[in-house]
Order: sequence, then C-alpha cells, then structure tokens
Amino acid sequence: MKTREDVKIINQGLDGEMEVSGYRPCLWKLVLVGVGAVCSGGLLLLLLYWLPEWGVKGTCTHTSLSDAHTLLLRTKDEFRQWFRVRVHRMLAPGRKPFDDLDVKPRSQLANGNFGHQVCSVQDEQLPQEQQVQIQYFTHHSFRYYWNDAIQNFAFYQGLEDVKESCAHIHSEHSRGLTKALQDYRRLFFGENEIAVRVPSLFKLLIKEVLNPFYIFQLFSVVLWTAEDYYYYATAIVFMSVISIATSLYTIRKQYVMLHDMVASHSVVRVSVCRGDKDTEQAMSTELVPGDVIAIPANGMVMPCDAVLFQGTCVVNESMLTGESVPVTKTSLPSSGDEAARRYSMEEHKRHTLFCGTDVIQTRFYAGELVKAVVIRTGFSTEKGQLVRSILHPKPTDFRLYRDAYLFLLCLVGVAGIGFVYTIVLSIMNKVPAKTIIIESLDIITITIPPALPAAMTAGIVYAQRRLKRIGIFCISPQRINMCGQLNLVCFDKTGTLTEDGLDLWGIHRAEHGSFVAPEPGPAEERLVKSAFVACMATCHSLTKIEGELSGDPLDLKMFASTGWILEEPTEEETALHNPLMPTVVRPPKRAITGDGQSQSQVQNMSCELGIVRQFPFSSVLQRMSVVVRRLGDKHMEAFLKGAPEVVAGLCKPHSVPQSFTETLESYTRQGFRVIALAHRQLESKLSWHKVQTLSRDLIETNMEFLGLIVMQNKIKQETAGVLTELRRANIRTLMVTGDNMLTAVSVARDCGMVRPHENVIVADAAPPRDSLPPCITWRYVDKPAQTASDDQTAQILVEEEMYHFALNGRAFAVITEHFPQLIQKLALRATVFARMAPDQKTQLVEVLQGIDYIVGMCGDGANDCGALKRAHSGISLSELEASIASPFTSSTSNISCVPNLIREGRAALITSFCVFKFMALYSIIQYISVILLYWILSNLGDFQFLFIDLVIILIIAFTSEIQLNGLSVTGGHSADACVCVCVYVCVFSFLFGLSSVSLNPAWKDLVRQRPPSSLISGSLLCSVLTQILTCLAFQVLAFYLVQQQSWYETWTPQSDACNVSRPSSFSDRRNGTTSHDHKNIRNYENTSLFYVSSFQYLAVAIVFSKGKPFRQPSYKNWPFMLSCVGLYSFLLFIMLSPISAIDNFLEIVCVPHDWRVTLVIVVAANAVVSFMLEILIVDIILWRLVFRGSQGANGPRESSSGDTPQVANDSWAALFLSRLFCWRNKRPKVLYRHLALELQDDANWPPKPSTVTYAAEAQPHISATL
Repeated sequence: MKTREDVKIINQGLDGEMEVSGYRPCLWKLVLVGVGAVCSGGLLLLLLYWLPEWGVKGTCTHTSLSDAHTLLLRTKDEFRQWFRVRVHRMLAPGRKPFDDLDVKPRSQLANGNFGHQVCSVQDEQLPQEQQVQIQYFTHHSFRYYWNDAIQNFAFYQGLEDVKESCAHIHSEHSRGLTKALQDYRRLFFGENEIAVRVPSLFKLLIKEVLNPFYIFQLFSVVLWTAEDYYYYATAIVFMSVISIATSLYTIRKQYVMLHDMVASHSVVRVSVCRGDKDTEQAMSTELVPGDVIAIPANGMVMPCDAVLFQGTCVVNESMLTGESVPVTKTSLPSSGDEAARRYSMEEHKRHTLFCGTDVIQTRFYAGELVKAVVIRTGFSTEKGQLVRSILHPKPTDFRLYRDAYLFLLCLVGVAGIGFVYTIVLSIMNKVPAKTIIIESLDIITITIPPALPAAMTAGIVYAQRRLKRIGIFCISPQRINMCGQLNLVCFDKTGTLTEDGLDLWGIHRAEHGSFVAPEPGPAEERLVKSAFVACMATCHSLTKIEGELSGDPLDLKMFASTGWILEEPTEEETALHNPLMPTVVRPPKRAITGDGQSQSQVQNMSCELGIVRQFPFSSVLQRMSVVVRRLGDKHMEAFLKGAPEVVAGLCKPHSVPQSFTETLESYTRQGFRVIALAHRQLESKLSWHKVQTLSRDLIETNMEFLGLIVMQNKIKQETAGVLTELRRANIRTLMVTGDNMLTAVSVARDCGMVRPHENVIVADAAPPRDSLPPCITWRYVDKPAQTASDDQTAQILVEEEMYHFALNGRAFAVITEHFPQLIQKLALRATVFARMAPDQKTQLVEVLQGIDYIVGMCGDGANDCGALKRAHSGISLSELEASIASPFTSSTSNISCVPNLIREGRAALITSFCVFKFMALYSIIQYISVILLYWILSNLGDFQFLFIDLVIILIIAFTSEIQLNGLSVTGGHSADACVCVCVYVCVFSFLFGLSSVSLNPAWKDLVRQRPPSSLISGSLLCSVLTQILTCLAFQVLAFYLVQQQSWYETWTPQSDACNVSRPSSFSDRRNGTTSHDHKNIRNYENTSLFYVSSFQYLAVAIVFSKGKPFRQPSYKNWPFMLSCVGLYSFLLFIMLSPISAIDNFLEIVCVPHDWRVTLVIVVAANAVVSFMLEILIVDIILWRLVFRGSQGANGPRESSSGDTPQVANDSWAALFLSRLFCWRNKRPKVLYRHLALELQDDANWPPKPSTVTYAAEAQPHISATL
C-alpha cells in the first residue's frame, strides 16, 4: 500500500506543482497485461495508453523515488492531470551544477546516458570511480535531477538557484567560467536553445489515429459493414482519411511556424569572457548559467537571460511587455544596501537583459566591454517559458469540460438502456444471435458522441477570428470562453484610462522652504540656471536612437518643455576618454550678435550638464535619480524625481514647505498628475569612478526640495462610454494604479467609475510603531471638513450602499498582513487602488479571485505583466500581435477592446452551449427513431442515415455557426458521417468565399445577464430535457397514429410493406433482396418516423440558434435562413408530392395523401411546441424569473427607485417561483455574494466616518472615534 510519505512534491509553491511517485517494472503484471492485450485484440493496450495512471500501476510496482525506473506525475491544480515519465541516468564528476569541482585541466566529462562524449574539450576522460551516477527525467521541456539532500527530484533554473547577493555576483561571477566548468554545467542545463522539434508525419499519424474518437469510429465502421451498410461505411472511411490528412497538415504546419519563429534569432555568435581580459567567439548554444558575455556596441538579440554588471544598455522589450518604448538597463549595484540584497530577476529587472529582447545600443568605458552574467538558458528563460506555454498549454474551462464528460456519462446510461432494451426485445422475438449482437452495439454508436468536449471549442475558433479582425490578438484561445463570464475588470490608469502623453500644466517651485507662485513652464530665460530646470533636463532615461529622442512619454514631455538639447557621445569620443563619456544636456544656442553673443555662449557653456550616473525609475521605490556634473564645476550634483510623498520623505524637513500637503491635495483633487523634484550637492572628493560604485541609497538622502511639476493627464475619449457600458452590464470596474490616491479618485469620478453622488472612504492603514498596534483610519476624502448635516448625509448614502473604498499600496500591504479578516470585505466594495507596486497588483487579482470573481485585467503591459497573466483574462494595449505580457493583446490604444472581448467571449460561450444542446438532441432524436423501429424489428436505411447526416446536418452546420469541428466528432452514425462536415465546409469556403465566422457575430450590446457558466445549470438542462420530451412525444405519436389508420396493416416477414402503388420496378427488385427482407427497412412506421425526425433536426437547430442577447439574431444570418427554407421546402415537397426515384433511393414507402397532411400537422405542431417551450419555460420562467431572481436575492441590495411596473411584476413572479423551487433559503454559490449578504446585516459596516480600527489579538478589530 502506497503511503503519503511515498508521494513527493516537485515545483512546490510554483505554477507547475506536481505529486511524484516512483515505480519499477513487475514481471507478472507485464505477463498479465500481455495476455489481456492478446485476448482483447489490443484494446487493453489502448486503454492503458489513454490512462497513464492505469498504464503505470498495471505494469509496475511502487518503489522509492531513488530506485524508480518510471515516475507517475499528477498536477495539483483543479485538473489533476496524470503523466508518465521515464527515469534516465548519467555520469558526471559532481551531483549539482554549482558544486566546486577540482577539475584537472586535461579532464573530459562524459555523459553515460547518451552514449557519446558531450564535452569534447580534452583528450582524457575522468576515471569511472571519480564519477557519480545521477538520475533525471524530462517533463514538458524541463529536466529534473535527483537531489540526495532532499530525497527528491529538483529543477535547476539557473544562477538564481545559488541565492547569492548582487555584490557576490560582482565578486564571484564577473570573471566567467573555464571551459571545463562550462562543459560540466552543460551536462545539467543542456544546450542553450529553445528547441521546437517538428514531429515526423508518422508520429503525428500514430498519435492522431490512436485518438479515442478514431478508434470508436473504426469500431463503428466494422459494425456497419457487418450490418451491410456498405455505402455509409465507405463514405465514412473516405471522409475520415481526408479528415486525418487535413488534421496532420494543420498540426505540422503549426509546429513548423512555431519552430521558424523561435529559431530565427535563437542561435547567434557571442563573445564569451574567460578571465579578466580573454574573450573568445562561441555559439550561443554553448552558453550556461555563470558564463560572462560581452554585449557588442551595435547591440544584439539576447540569446539568454543575463544580468548586466558592467556598462549600460538600451533595450527594446516589446516581446516581453508589449511596449516598444526603449528601456535603459544599468549595471547591477556592487555596494551599499541594495548590493547586499539577494539577486532576484523580478526585483532587479532593471539590470536584467531578457532572452529575445533587442539590445539597441550600449554605453561603456574606454577599453572595457559591456558585460553580463548569464542567469538562465533555454526553456528556463522568459522567452523559453512563453514557448513552453504554447507547446504545453494548461487546460482551461475545466468546469465546462467536466460537465461535458458528466453528460457523456448520462448518454452512456441512455445507451445502456437501449442496449438492454434491444437484447431483451430481440430475444423475445427470437432474433438470431448475430443480429442481436450487431443491433445492440449499433444503438451505442448512435447514442454516444465520443468527442463532445472537443466539439464545444467550435465557438472559440469563430470568436478568435472575429477578434483578430478588430485588432485583438490571442495566444491562449481557451481563455475566450472565460471572457464571457467576466464580472469584474481591473484597469490601469495612465495609458489605459487616460492618455499616454501628458501635457505640462505648470510648475510650482519651492524656495527657502516655501512655495512661490505657480508658473506656466520652465522655458523662461531667468530659470535657465536654476536647479529646478536642471533637474527637469537631466533626471530622465531618454536616449537617441537614429538621431531621434526616445524613451518614456512622461520624460519626453518633461524634457521637451525645457527646450534643452541632449547630445550623446559617439564611439570615437568615448574611446578618447578613460572615464565614462557622459550624455550632455544644454540650453539651445541663441543667435545673438555683437557683445551679447559672447555673453550667451558663456552662459550656455556654464549650463552644460553631463549625466555621470543614472538610477532608473523603479515602480517599487517610486522614484529615479541621476548624478550630474556641471561643466567647470569640481563637485557633482544629484537630482531626484518621483512620487511627491516619497520625495518629500527623502528631503531635509526644513526644505519642504509647510503647505506641501495642502498644495499637493489641491492639485490631485483636480486630477492632475504631480511629480516632485529634489536636489543635492555631493562631496567634491567623489571621483567619476567612485560614483559608478555608489548605491542609490547613499545618493538619495538629505535632498533639498525643489518643487512640483504639474502634469495634465487627459482621460481618453472612449473611457467614460466604455465604463458606463460595463456598469450597465453589471460588470464591476476598479482602478489599479501607481499614481497618487487623490489623483486616482479624481480620475475615477471624471470617467464615471465613481458617480457624483457616491462617497469614497479611504482606508489609510499604518503598520505597528513602538507600542502602538497597526491601525486603519477611515476618512471620507471628498468632504474633509464636513459639518454635522454633511456627516448625516454621507451616512445616509453609505447606508444605501452608495460608497466605495479606496486604498493605497501601503495600506493594502498592512491590511493584508495585519487585518486578513478585512481584506475580502474591502475588496467587495473597493474601487480605487493607488500607489500599487506591480506585485501588489498581482496580489489584488488573487484576492478578488479568492472571493469567486471572474477577473479581467486591462493595462499597458509594462508594470502590469504579473496581474495580466494572473487574471482570468488579461488584455494588454499594444501595437504588437502577441507578447508574453498577457493572453490578449489589443492594437487599439483604448479600453473599447474590453467590451468587444466580453461580447465575443459570451458569443463563444453561447455557441459552445448550442453545440452541446444540438449534439445532444441530434443523437437522442436518432436514438428515439431507432428504438421505436426496433420494436417492430426495423431500422433506418443506409441512405436515410446518409441523407440525414450529409444533407440536413451538413447544410445546417455550414450556415448556422452551431459548429464546424463539432459535427466532425459526434457519435454513432450521425457523428462519424459528419467528419465530412469539416471537409465540405473547407471546400465551400474556398470556392464561394463564405465563412461561418461572419454569420452569427456577437450581439452589439452588453446586457446585465451573463451566460450560464455550467452545462449542468438549470436553464440548459431544462432546455435539453424539454426538447427531448417533445421529440419523444411527437415521434411516439406518429408511430402509434400510423398503426391506427384504416389502411394500415401490421408488417410480418411474409408481408410486402411496399405494395402500395409503386411504379418503379427498381423498387421491387430491391425489396426482393435478402438484405431488405431481414432488415425490414420499408414500412409505414419507418417512413413516418423518417419524415418527423427530419423536421425535428431542423426545428431544434432553429430553436437552439437563438441570437439575442448574446449573439446576432438568426434571421440576420441569411445563409442559414435560406438553408432552412430550402430544406423545409424540399422535405415538404417529397412528403406531399412523392417522386418514385427519391422514394426508392431513401427506401420510403408511399402512404395515402391524408396521412401526409396529418404528418404535416404533426410536424408543424412539433415545431410550435418546441419553440414555445424554449421561449416560455427557459427564457421567461426559468432564466428571467427564477435564476435572475435568485441572483438578486443573493446579491447586494440595489436601489429600487427606478423599478417599472414590468420589473415589479417580474420581481413578484420571481419571488413566487423561487419560493416554489425552495430557492430563497439556498446559500449563494459564490463567496462575494455570501459576503454581501453578511455585510447587509452588519450594522457596523462600513465603518463610521472619522473612526480608527486597531488590530488586537483578542478580537478581530475594535474601533474608536477620532
């Protein structure tokens, strides 16, 4: 018995966390499996192939991981997937890649697993006794090695595994690796390449053919051949071959495209440093973590992740962030507090060059190279992980597919009933045993659609193409369905809700500890030599690329307002100086003649500033700084800019004006973006080289406050309209920004996220200090000096739930740590999150997901990457078609893409449900027909099956967008025949230029109601069940009515059921054959059921192709309407005006005209009942009253002042029906609704104005009035 101690966890705490257990081959189990495989004709092997867990446990016995030959992996997410991997072994001189080895100069390392010399550097090989054997396995492009210390397998990511400080990287890894050590590490990390192997056609064919659907199809073809359905079986085999060939071509083409895309810049020549001075040229595939590479002056595409420790680079990271704005990367700090911190790729991304990014240019010392230490290689890099996520995508829509499998089990049960029914009925009628076996198995092929889950992706294909047409690109198509369920969207502010570019409104300088009057700009002559203008001209990360200034839009606007000029040194100029040749900024030269000319030139020369050192902007620190030297001065100066609160805290108290807080609030309340500037004169003893090694903590202290830059950040034209549309659709919106709190609140009001009559409660949390516990101060930002009547009015608004919470990053961190019981309550009503760091944005998304919100995130991709990836649907505003930043990328630079994405997601989800319902009815209708015909020992004919599948269903599928790939994978006769649907649709699309993509697009408006999130939801099940019962009732009605007709005679093996005025001699000959005699296809019951069921397929297709409120109405889909009219006309024609040739082909008999009219009435009544049941029961009673009413009962209380009489009637009906269904006492399924109900009954929530909540151990929280 395997115990929990035998199961280990790998990737603990990471996304790919898995359970792993070890196994070794067992001889007697292998023998038993071999015998079983022979007896079952190979079916047992197929079962073990489809189920890895059974395959391992059926052939192996459990053992310890250290002795295992085979491992069984199981993911710990909600999907709980199983994987089988084989353990390999290799020989190496050490057990870990970063072990210190005493490798002799002429040693050579051997890999005992691959049978060849991996590192052919020298001539000799280590003695066998000096090498150790290491076990490893490969899973999803990652290699895991056995670690004796933890008695488990571990994955080596790169140099980060050493967990060293920044200073240690400078001292220990700046010299590079010896060739022998590089070869040793390559044993563990492999070649530095992101290898996308294109499988051979034979491997793809085997994998495709062994799909359960094709095995089921093969079984069906054999069965139909034994049943003499030769035409049908031949058509299926032909179409299956074409389908497999098409599928193989498509899959291989995708592999080739991905391979070409990845390989385009994967292998380059690089300069590898050996020691201090020696460099050698090598291929990038030879790099390993710890190697030191030199970045050429003209740049390169990075083949790995590396940290810069010498020099500066300008990098285009659009592949990572979606933003094409160049980013300046500086060298890793080597001294100070920051250098003592442990290196982290996320924390030190401003010093890290990522794989796949383009280094545009470098800045370096004369005679010294720009160098970087390789951190990660291959699939461990950022680019590698993107490719890995494409090669091995995580399953999504788990609930949807789980419900599909549950419904498949229900259909298996229905098929089982039919199976038993057929056997019992056949035995009672003394049918031969061979016929019993064939017909009982045939009922299974009719009932079960084996690939129903795969068919439900049809809507995703259409939605993805429509999204691409409107400029929204997707690298994770399975997330489109999740977009249809979004009920909350987080927005970044700058560049998302507001314009990217900022307009300078003015400057507000400070002198001698007080503010002077605001000024329109810094370009006045008298301000040229001021420290304020010098700070604006130097404190930025701008650079010139091909002669054009490039960089952050805010920096560009700020620098342009000064009118100064930026000049960068050329390579020749740099080579002439020992120190770093600085970037120089200076005022523009003025055309002044005479005596004024020399004076102006002297002034300009004295104003020239060289930027000696730059500390790039950090979203965590919320500031940036530079060290500059004025031409002619002996000392250097430091300039700082950043968030006003942060900058003021780094300045000398006497230099900060007393009115700083009031002045800042006056600007931020108006929605301005405010940036503070500061200045400091450094000691004259600091040399240029010394400055390059100083930490920013030593520079950014004891500053002199210079003043404020006031920027006007205009709201985008589309923002307010989109947010209004989302609010009307009952989709909650909130803002997550790094800007000031009051600015964010002001923007939230201006764009309609917070309406004018709603209050904003700021939760201002403070961490514990001295003996004081952590506390939260609750204040109303919009009314800081309220009167008693104002307080009373605010409280009334709060009681009516017209309030929003607002938090900043500091408060969010304090509340998360010290008030965990409050964070979910705040998240329920919080709308503004200000001064949020990138990792806090990700944490916020997780908190919202923790209370069962389906969360969307929209941002610019720069500081939002983590949140964009973590959200259910993240969309980045970028000009690129795809980036690693998020699953969706919109080329539209405003948030209008969000409602478009939600609309298409809803349409895709509804299409999936339509596929589900149509396939279920498609199988069940045919199942009912066959079951009824079995009662009289009859069946549908060969050409009847072909007509239903290839004429009716093909045309409906092609024109209605019910499904495309979906119908190629249904079950039984109906399913397998429709493999040809894909082929036919492709042919027709090519010939006539038609595409189902454009037939039923999403509905133009976002409505309040959302599509069901589950296939097992009440509305969907009721829809399916009512239609099944309707079809059953009318088929049974036709079956028994025909037997009650005066002209009817019961069929017997001796009777001739076709002896009703049939002029065709061909029919007589066919009726006389043995096959038709024993199958009894031609009879009155068969003819009647064939007509009724043919119309039923059309009826359910129309009923399930509803448009509003999630898709365009079906009547706007003119190909579908024409197809329905054509099919109805054709069926009515052959029913009312029989043609002998068609009757003979379809094996139907002629019946009296009165009976044909009766069948028309039955068919019409069937269509009317189906339509009325779908509209009345599903759309009105269940969806509109019961389910909507139950959501309202469980949700937050809403104002009813605007209720119309119709709404009042609906509410009364909802109350009555929800009581009838015992819904009133049902607990909400989602946590945020449950929290809302709890808070409605909490008299102390929200906290009263001007109160403080303290953290206490004895009780959750206590409040005191200020």
